Amino acid sequence: MAACNAMPETYGETKGLVHSLESFGSVDGPGVRFVVFLQGCALRCKYCHNPETWAEGGPEASEWTAGDLFRHVWRYRNYWGKKGGVTVSGGEPLRQLQFVTDFFRLAREKGVHTALDTAGQPFRPDDPAWLAEFDRLLEVTSLVILDLKEIDPEKHRQLTGRTNENILALARYLSDHGVPLWIRHVLVPGLTDDLAGLAGMGRFIAGLKTVRRVEVLPYHTLGVFKWKQLGIPYPLDGVPTPTEEQVRRAEELLGVSNYPEH
Repeated sequence: MAACNAMPETYGETKGLVHSLESFGSVDGPGVRFVVFLQGCALRCKYCHNPETWAEGGPEASEWTAGDLFRHVWRYRNYWGKKGGVTVSGGEPLRQLQFVTDFFRLAREKGVHTALDTAGQPFRPDDPAWLAEFDRLLEVTSLVILDLKEIDPEKHRQLTGRTNENILALARYLSDHGVPLWIRHVLVPGLTDDLAGLAGMGRFIAGLKTVRRVEVLPYHTLGVFKWKQLGIPYPLDGVPTPTEEQVRRAEELLGVSNYPEH
C-alpha cells in the first residue's frame, strides 16, 4: 500500500459507537487479540448471534473517541505477545469507517497488528469518495477477516436481507490491492450447506490472490436467547448444528487445506 496520508493532529478525537469489548480473544485473528465490537449493522442474518448490535444505538452501546479507546486497549498489550494485536468487529465496522481508520492509525503507530472483521456491507465500489476513505483504512490494516455468507446473490438476499454483489466486489478489491485475507463461512444445515453453492464459493475463493486462511464455522444456537430478549422471532428454530462429516465436506469444497495459515 501507499504511504499513509497525513491526518490532522485531532484524528484521535473521532467518535464511534462501541457495543462491547473483549480483552482476551483467541479466534478473531492471529494470536491473542483485544476485540472491539462496534454497534450497527445493515444485514439481518437469520443465524446472527449478536442481534443486539443491529440498531445504530441501543442501551448497551457507548460512545468512545478513537484516542480514548486505544488508550484503554493499549493497557492490555502484554497479553498479545508477538503474534497478537487488536481486531475491530461488529455489528459492521465499515459503517463507522473514519472511527476505525483513526483507531487503527493509533494502533499502527505503536506497531500493533490490526485486523478488520467484516461482512463487507456497505462496500461502495462505484463511489470514489467512499473508496478514498476505505483506502485510508487499508493503509493501516494488517489483515481483513471477511465473512462470505453465500455465493448466490438471491440466496444471500434471503439469508441476510441484502444481495452480495458489493461484498464479492470487496473481496476482489482487497485481493487486487494486496491485502491479506482470512475467509469465513458459517455452515447452517439446509441453508448455507448446498454442495453446488459451496463449490462455487470455493472457486471464487481460489480466484483471490491474497487469501491466507479459510475457516468453516459450524452453526450454533448460543445467541438464540438474545432474539427472545429482543422480542424478535427466531427464524431457525429446530435447525440442528452440522455434523463433523458436513463440516469436513464443506472444508473440502472450500479448499480449506489450501490455505494453512494459523
